[in-house]
Amino acid sequence: MGRNNYRELFKELLKSYYEDVFEEKLSEIMDKKEIDKESFSTVVSAICGVEVEYSEDFSSDLIRAIENYKQSKKVVLNTNSCVKNCIEVDGKTLCQNACPFDAIILDSETQLPKINIDTCVDCGKCVEACDKNNYIDKIEFLPLVNILKENNKVIAAVAPSISGQFGGEVSMGQMRAALKSIGFSDMVEVAFFADMLTIKESVEFNRHINVEDDFMLSSCCCPIWVAMIKGKYKELIKHTSPSVSPMIAAGRVIKKIDPDCKVVFIGPCVAKKAEAKIDDLKDAIDFVLTFTELKDIFDVLDIEPQKFHEELSTQYSSKGGRIYGRIGGVSLAVEEAVNGLFPDKAHYFTSEQASGVSECKKLLERGLTGNTDARFLEGMGCDGGCVGGPKALISKEKGKVAVDNYGEESKIKISIENKIMREFLKAIDIDNIEDFKDSYKISILERIL
Repeated sequence: MGRNNYRELFKELLKSYYEDVFEEKLSEIMDKKEIDKESFSTVVSAICGVEVEYSEDFSSDLIRAIENYKQSKKVVLNTNSCVKNCIEVDGKTLCQNACPFDAIILDSETQLPKINIDTCVDCGKCVEACDKNNYIDKIEFLPLVNILKENNKVIAAVAPSISGQFGGEVSMGQMRAALKSIGFSDMVEVAFFADMLTIKESVEFNRHINVEDDFMLSSCCCPIWVAMIKGKYKELIKHTSPSVSPMIAAGRVIKKIDPDCKVVFIGPCVAKKAEAKIDDLKDAIDFVLTFTELKDIFDVLDIEPQKFHEELSTQYSSKGGRIYGRIGGVSLAVEEAVNGLFPDKAHYFTSEQASGVSECKKLLERGLTGNTDARFLEGMGCDGGCVGGPKALISKEKGKVAVDNYGEESKIKISIENKIMREFLKAIDIDNIEDFKDSYKISILERIL
């Protein structure tokens, strides 16, 4: 079954779920004689956001798992249908070469690739690399449907890279209206919370950089970059900012202000599904959806965002926050904040960026050997940054243009000038730049490295 067929299967199951004929549709699909039921049950349960093994009561078990959803750490699953006939490079399969963490190993009995759960960080690179679709990432929407139907307070937090994804003519106000039509209470831009992280990163730069040879690695944005540092380049942890990603900051801040709500992140990345489940971060984000999943949801529910009237928001992000979605955006935003907040350190600020796993590895190696003149290192696991994510709807080139254009539209150019953002900070007891140096107050924006 191809990747597009997985999407069609998701739409078929979602439609039946909304029409209350899910069990009938599921039985119809599972009764097809030509399918390997055990393997196919892995695919179906992943598409439904859960893990249910095949049995004679598979349909009932699956429905029960959806209705009683419990978050599990595993995101990427092996469908066990590999025939190992892909092109090999250096004696490895495509998925083995794609994995930054050497988590794809050969089964000792079958000699077929499988996921080593002890080293896998659920980055999703194998899902992207395997053209045979032997790996699948969970889609967490069906368990969310029940929550949305119950009119619980659920906030959609959309990634900065959303600009242009659903058509150049679709505004953020129209996206907000479209998401509210599904059942979301509201939509917030994660770019707004990126503004908070820009200040946090500039404070970290001021702390880390004291002499000319000092340098700092940003931990903002990309979970693959952070996982590479923690897993394979541990010597660099002492040089790495402890800041959370804008996604985690959004969830934590929103829940600090309104503890009763749930937060759903929407972006182009499989790895964000795993980041939301990391032990010290897992209470921030309740569900993660990708752009392709949201597009399929819109298709099933006959929702066309461009036809909605705009619903404007009280949150307003700066240019700096909005360009986090492309490589170099974090560096530019932080540099401008450092210039404004710590002018005595401004002459130290030089940056280097890497996008894509291969380039990230090279940059981290240079960091280890001191073979870089940059004082601020930014890495993103996808080519071009988040706009090049595996679940983006448009090319990374078009995505960058859309992100940059949306950034230019902001009346606020630098995060430190964002008065609305400062009001939100006050709501979580952060009143000034000195509070960003207070370990207790700023813990809401920090992670364990």
